[in-house]
Amino acid sequence: MTELRTRELSYGTRLRGVDLTARPGETVGLVGPNGSGKTTLLRCVYGTLTPTSGQALLDGVDVHALGPKARARRIATVPQDGDAEWELTVRELVALGRSPHKRFWEGDSGDDLARTEAALARVGIADLADRPYPTLSGGERRRALVARALVQEPALLVLDEPTNHLDIRYQLEVLRLVRDLGTTNLLALHDLNLAGLYCDRLYVLAAGRIVAEGAPAEVLTPELLSAVYGVEAEVVPHPRTGTPTVLYLPGPPVERHSSVM
Repeated sequence: MTELRTRELSYGTRLRGVDLTARPGETVGLVGPNGSGKTTLLRCVYGTLTPTSGQALLDGVDVHALGPKARARRIATVPQDGDAEWELTVRELVALGRSPHKRFWEGDSGDDLARTEAALARVGIADLADRPYPTLSGGERRRALVARALVQEPALLVLDEPTNHLDIRYQLEVLRLVRDLGTTNLLALHDLNLAGLYCDRLYVLAAGRIVAEGAPAEVLTPELLSAVYGVEAEVVPHPRTGTPTVLYLPGPPVERHSSVM
């Protein structure tokens, strides 16, 4: 089981001294307005951006001290948007998740192929395996990228808006699948009700800083939503799950609190 910690992680003015922990097996959500730094933080964690200061530590090892292949054996990512121009079939794209576990010249083994087919079935796109990836809809591409991450067998799974383009059924199925993997998960979400339902803990980002963290019921409060998002809302327990459910209220935007921002 893997633990992620960031310590005073900064990237220019986009991130400023972020301290975050995702404990072994925990699903941690990042929430906050557009431009708050969620994607920048994820990119610093999985290594495509190098922090200007601070560290992202995986079991105490700086992820930027790992080579690309060693890092890919530990961390799988689902970015906001995969490259729609990849000239690959869906099966070929998903099978790329096995690359960190093989030598450059090695082809796919029977085990690699079996894992690929299992991942395709698990995210509900086995019937699309021979389709060219660029021909897929946005939601189908999202599920293909999740399948590629599953095949990678990561210790840490990092997802940037994993429910983008998905209808509600697959939003629920993908997040349920992520929770059930047993990996340590860090994901950015816009939907606060999904974040409250599927995340163990939440970190709220505003203007590149963490302004709140804790269990969803501790974080998702009317006061915080007003201060960070500039909206009025009621927060009530879900009648079946007990998780916090945000009920947005109509009306003009609320002035954000400068003490939070």
